[in-house]
Amino acid sequence: MFSILKLLKRNRNFKYRSSSDLTSPPDTVLINNKLSVNIQHLNQLFNLTPDLIIRQIPMDQAGVTAALAYLNGMVDKKSINNNILSELIHKATDKQSGIIGTVSVGDFRIETDWNLVEQAILQGDSVLFIDGEPQVYIFDTKGWPQRAIEDSHVESSLRGAHQGFAETASQNIALIRRYIPNRELKIKEQIVGERGKTKVSILYLADIVNPEVLKELESRITRVDVDAILNTGELAEYIEDNPYTPFPQFILTERPDTAASHILQGRFAVVVDKSPSVLIAPAIFVAFFQSVDDYSSRWQIASFIRLLRFFALFIALFLPATYIALISFNYEVIPLQLILSIAETRTRVPFHPIMEAILMELTLEMMREAGIRLPAPIGQSIGIVGGIIIGQAAVQAGVVSNIMVIVVASTAIASFIIPNYDMGASIRLLRFPMMLLASMFGIVGIVCGAIALVGHFVSLESLGTPYSSPLAPWRFADMKDVFIRMPLWTMGNRPKGTKSAQSDKQAGHSPERADP
Repeated sequence: MFSILKLLKRNRNFKYRSSSDLTSPPDTVLINNKLSVNIQHLNQLFNLTPDLIIRQIPMDQAGVTAALAYLNGMVDKKSINNNILSELIHKATDKQSGIIGTVSVGDFRIETDWNLVEQAILQGDSVLFIDGEPQVYIFDTKGWPQRAIEDSHVESSLRGAHQGFAETASQNIALIRRYIPNRELKIKEQIVGERGKTKVSILYLADIVNPEVLKELESRITRVDVDAILNTGELAEYIEDNPYTPFPQFILTERPDTAASHILQGRFAVVVDKSPSVLIAPAIFVAFFQSVDDYSSRWQIASFIRLLRFFALFIALFLPATYIALISFNYEVIPLQLILSIAETRTRVPFHPIMEAILMELTLEMMREAGIRLPAPIGQSIGIVGGIIIGQAAVQAGVVSNIMVIVVASTAIASFIIPNYDMGASIRLLRFPMMLLASMFGIVGIVCGAIALVGHFVSLESLGTPYSSPLAPWRFADMKDVFIRMPLWTMGNRPKGTKSAQSDKQAGHSPERADP
C-alpha cells in the first residue's frame, strides 16, 4: 500500500515545470516591416481558421495601407467599427500623434513579437498591421459571448447579496473590488497552460497577508505545467498540499461577498478566467461550516444554526455505521421495546445490515446525482419518485426495513445541511468506510475509525497552515467564531490561523447607547 502511494507521489511531479523550463522563453519571431509578409505569416499561423478576419484599409492618400486582424465572435464588433475602422477610414492620420491619436479605443499596446500577437488575437484583441512599420498595435476589443451576473445556484442565501461570479475574470475582480474599494487590494496575475493559456489572478490585501504564504501560493501556481486549466477545481487539485485526503483543502465559492469576507480576514482569492468559482486559500476545516447568512442574522440564531450544522456532521458521518454496529454486535444497549420493533421490521429482510445499508446509500447517491444532472423541472420529481415510491415499494417487498429507511433519510437530510458542497461530498464518501468498520468490529470499529480520522484531520495543512486551526493548535481567541458565533463587536482580531501580518480589524468594544 505504501509503495503504491510513493509511486503515485513520484508520478505527481509531471504537473510541474523544471527550473530550466521556467527560465527558457520560447523563440522570438519579430514583426516584419512589410505588410504582405506579415499577412502571409498570419495566414500560416491561423491555417484552417475561417473565423479569422483580415481587413485591409487605406491609411492616407500617399498609398500607405494597413490590415486589421481579429477572430470573429471573440471581439466587440461595435467597438471595432466605431472606434477603429471608422476613425482610420474617415479621418486622416495625424503625423505627430500617429495611430494612437486617430483611434479611440481605451486600452492598447505596441508589440514586436509574433508570439504575443498570436496570443492577443486568440484572447479577443484586434491587431493592426501598418505597412512600413516593424511593430503592431494591439487594441483591447474583447467581446466574446458571456452571461449576465446572476444569483449563485450552489450557495443560496436569504439575506446576502444576490450576485454570483461569472465566467469572465475582469467581472469577478470588479465584483470583489466593489466590496473592498481599497488601494491595498492588490492583484498579481499569472498565465497557466501551454495550449489554452488561462489568466490566474491572486487578490489580497497587501498590508494584511503574510508574505511567506503569498510566495508559496505564487510558487505552486507557477510550477503547474498542463495543456490548459478549464476551471478552478483543476487548479485547486494541482496546488493542494495533500492529494490523497478526501477533505477539500481550498474553499471554492461563487459569491463575491464570501470572497471579500475571506480577503478581509487575511486570506487570498484566486480568480481563474473562464470559471465562475473563486478559490480561497488557505482554508481551515471550520470555515466550510460558515455561511454568509451567519453574519446577517442575530448572533443567537446564527450560533444555533451553526451548532446544528456540526451536529448534522456527526449524523451524516456516523448514523448508518452506528445503526449497523448496534444491530450486528452491540444490540444489548438498545431498549427492549425498540429492539423488538426493529426485529419485527427485519423479519422479512434477507440481507445483512451492511448490505442493506450500502444498497440504500448507493440508491440515495444515484438519486442525488440524477436530480443534479436532469433538467430542473424533471429533477424535482426525482426526490418524490425515489423517496416515496421506491422507498415504500422496497419496504413492502422486504428488501429493506422501515428503520433503515429512516436512518438513510435522516443521513441525507443531515448532509444537506452542510453549506459547502465539497465538504458535504467528502462526508458522504467517508460514511462508507465507517459502515464497513462497524460491520466488522461494531462500536470498537467506529471508535478506531474516528480516531484515525481525527489523526489524519490534525495532520492536514493548507498552504502550510494548520487545517484544524483553531482546534489544533488550540487558539482560544479564535473560538469566538467556530461552534458559536459571538457578537460581531467581540471579534476585534483576525483569525490567527491565516498568519496575517495585521491582527486588529475593529475597535472590539460593545456599542454604547446614545443618551436621549
